[in-house]
Amino acid sequence: MHLGALFVASHVLSSGSMRETARRFNISVSTVSAAIDNLETELALKLAERSSGELVILLAGGRVQEGLAPILAATEQLGNLLGHREPEAYGQWAARIPVKLVTMERYLEVADQGSINRAARRLRLGQPQLSLQIANLEKFFGSRLFERQAQGSALTEEGRFAYTVFSTISLAWNELKSAADERYQRTARSLRIGAIIPTGSESWVARCLGSLVAEWNTGRNKNALSLVSMTADDLREALKSGRIDVAILDSVFGLESFRHRELLRTDMVAIAPPDSTEATAPELVASHPICTPSPRTGIGHAAMTFGYDRTLHRRLRDRDITAADSLPVIVDLVANHGYVSFLGRVSAMPIADRVRIVELEEPMAMSYHVAFNHRKAAADACDLLIATAAKIVPAPVAKDAAFA
Repeated sequence: MHLGALFVASHVLSSGSMRETARRFNISVSTVSAAIDNLETELALKLAERSSGELVILLAGGRVQEGLAPILAATEQLGNLLGHREPEAYGQWAARIPVKLVTMERYLEVADQGSINRAARRLRLGQPQLSLQIANLEKFFGSRLFERQAQGSALTEEGRFAYTVFSTISLAWNELKSAADERYQRTARSLRIGAIIPTGSESWVARCLGSLVAEWNTGRNKNALSLVSMTADDLREALKSGRIDVAILDSVFGLESFRHRELLRTDMVAIAPPDSTEATAPELVASHPICTPSPRTGIGHAAMTFGYDRTLHRRLRDRDITAADSLPVIVDLVANHGYVSFLGRVSAMPIADRVRIVELEEPMAMSYHVAFNHRKAAADACDLLIATAAKIVPAPVAKDAAFA
């Protein structure tokens, strides 16, 4: 990362505006945005969020701004040495400093070793590459930083000043980076589990996750658990991107490259408003609007097949909601707003006091799956989840099975 990019990112964190920063230093907004993105990547930390066209600086951004203060002070010293003392001119210059932080580290190594050759060996770099970087630094300073001697290289007066400034910058940057490394190690140790959004705290998903956490901690596993609920589509993307390690889904569509196992098997039922009187699912579908999750989910796909293939000219078809990916919202639409929907029996039974459960005339099988990545901890968590589900839910969950 360049020192100029750090200066720009720091100004964004203090001003709260990328556009104002771009105008002040006469650089493009894309350059400013790249500076913030690079800093977030280097520190493995989200510093700001863009919301409704405005930039919101997060608490972490304020802490990083404090950590950057010694770097900004050292940069100002550097500007004074090189003749950029007037505030406006200084800002224009500082935002464009091309010197990379890694180049500063290498300069310090050369100074400590007193030899480019010895420093190159320690850094495992080619001597010509390191010599070129030192030459570019001297060009930036406009003066020699080392006096070449028979036994190596000695710092000039300007070189000693550069050493002081670069040491300050390096120390402050390494402190920021060490905090990032600690965060990364905590994240690496954490096992991230995502589940489809449960119908409520009494649902089988919530109970499975609760039991998993209790047994996981009792077993003194070294990996801390991190739990999150998402829509099925978001779970697939999170698993593919590595943001989660394990996903509980009602379908494994699109996850062919991941290992997956069946978690439990059930059948589908219709859920209807408690005051409805229709006796069969086709009658319900004909008399009520339907709400279902996205058709890319197992429930959504099966529900759309049942609701539409058989009843193409329903009276309330224009009121259907076919992308309600939150099960609590679906339950509320059914219980309080006259909709009908479809759920696996295992998810419907715990809410039987809020909705009517209507059997389908033709059985429609459903299964839930757990998909996971290559980590051994992820496989261990899957084993526990499957064992827990077997205790909580009879397998298979048949029409007459009891469910507490």
